[in-house]
Amino acid sequence: MSIKRKDLLALKDLQKEEIELILDTAVSFKEVATRDIKKVPTLRGKTLINLFYEPSTRTRTSFELAAKRLSADVINISHSNSSAVKGESLLDTAKNLEAMNADMIVIRHPSSGAPDILAKHLKSSIINAGDGAHEHPTQGLLDLYTIREKLGRLEGVKVAIVGDITHSRVARSDIAGLTKMGAEVRLVGPPTMIPKEIEASGVTVYYDLKQGIEDVDVVLMLRLQLERQGKGLFPTIREYSELYGLNREKLKFAKSGVLVMHPGPVNRGVEIMPDIADGVSSVILEQVTNGIAVRMAVLFLLSGPA
Repeated sequence: MSIKRKDLLALKDLQKEEIELILDTAVSFKEVATRDIKKVPTLRGKTLINLFYEPSTRTRTSFELAAKRLSADVINISHSNSSAVKGESLLDTAKNLEAMNADMIVIRHPSSGAPDILAKHLKSSIINAGDGAHEHPTQGLLDLYTIREKLGRLEGVKVAIVGDITHSRVARSDIAGLTKMGAEVRLVGPPTMIPKEIEASGVTVYYDLKQGIEDVDVVLMLRLQLERQGKGLFPTIREYSELYGLNREKLKFAKSGVLVMHPGPVNRGVEIMPDIADGVSSVILEQVTNGIAVRMAVLFLLSGPA
């Protein structure tokens, strides 16, 4: 069984059934990681290129491991070692890579819409690994997978996403995926970090952290994008942390057994306190583990009929 689309560009594009198929497929691939030999021949002979124009530890490594565990050949290219530094356009770079018979290109780019441009001009499958402030669909899928794995369902689950919603591609993918699967989504943050009219997407907005996480099943903390803190989005990092940083006292307002999630990288002591990030409620590292299985499922399903 496969997904009847060439590319994965955004969770808002996927049908509920497609999301369910990816999550169900990831369940079987997660078992591969428990074997002594963590590899299956599923994508033998296929070539995947990781084309990353932004730094990344988790996502790039996760895609590389996912492809290698499916026996694909993997090439990693970063902006600094590509012809982009000589002035070559993104599209020309991608066309040259495709001319080398690449089957799939995973792209991360600081500009929203860059993966869409490649998808329109290339025959290779294009997978969005994060574009600007648009979407990060595989992060959204692994978040959904982790919640479903831990709680046994997505429908009716109450999820609070806390932080800089405006600039977060993770938040956009999570909102699209969670609402599509029937979860109740709350957004929590200062007014300067929550887009206007976002409630039209089916979410509820809170500006008070304690109210926003009251009785929720999941608290998903977003990284405070420190590179943007000089743009007047909040007075100081200390004030942001006091109002929106997750600590033990505030977490008591959530439901007993709450899951604490974070897409990483974590600013310890800013958006989340270390004892919460490392505490019994945290599933942050399980998100990382599940990311490989989810990306294996995506690569497999986009590769065509089995």
